[in-house]
Amino acid sequence: MNELIGRVFNFEKTVYEDSRALYSKLANFGQEPKALMISCADSRIVPEQIMQAQPGDLFVCRNAGNIVPPYATQNGGVTATVEYAVMVLGIRDIIVCGHSDCGAMKGLAADPKTLESMPNVAGWLRHGSAARQVVDSSYSELEDSERIRAISLENVVAQLAHLRTHPSVAAGVARGEIALHGWFVDIHNGQMLALNGQTGRFESVGGDRPLPVALPAEKRLAADFLTQEAAE
Repeated sequence: MNELIGRVFNFEKTVYEDSRALYSKLANFGQEPKALMISCADSRIVPEQIMQAQPGDLFVCRNAGNIVPPYATQNGGVTATVEYAVMVLGIRDIIVCGHSDCGAMKGLAADPKTLESMPNVAGWLRHGSAARQVVDSSYSELEDSERIRAISLENVVAQLAHLRTHPSVAAGVARGEIALHGWFVDIHNGQMLALNGQTGRFESVGGDRPLPVALPAEKRLAADFLTQEAAE
């Protein structure tokens, strides 16, 4: 721990000095991050490293299991972060990023009795219940690590659905100003997967093809309907 804390002394002398112009710009003109990433709090997942981001590039919200609770009037840290990112910072890309070997997903996959001593964790993980039910009903042949991996992937899909219940996000999606992304980091193989909204499946990310997008930024107005006569 002392070694880790000791590194802070290097920030002013080395890190800050090497990026003095960038920090000066951010301090004087504020932030204009390019994306909001909602990722797991797992210490092995570093959003800025994954995206090779510089200070000011990325607005980050981390929690156990990369959870996005459905919108409710009750205040919450994730809800407030999403709202601020969209309404104040003008974020147009939101990423929900899961990963392999996730402790939260292991807890979600386990017998609920194992979490009786951690009622707050158990309550938090209920926001991922849809992922577990999808896997138990549609991937019934999977066991152990394969089942946990499937739950982890389906959890990204479930949290993207929750994200769309947030009014600021729903309005931005309807205007065609916000794109949603579902990512999964395989920390065993150093591989990134991204959800393709057209196929509903995760695909490996490669530099030789476009990045799959869960929900591209396209105007969607359900009430802007065509009459039957016009459609024909």
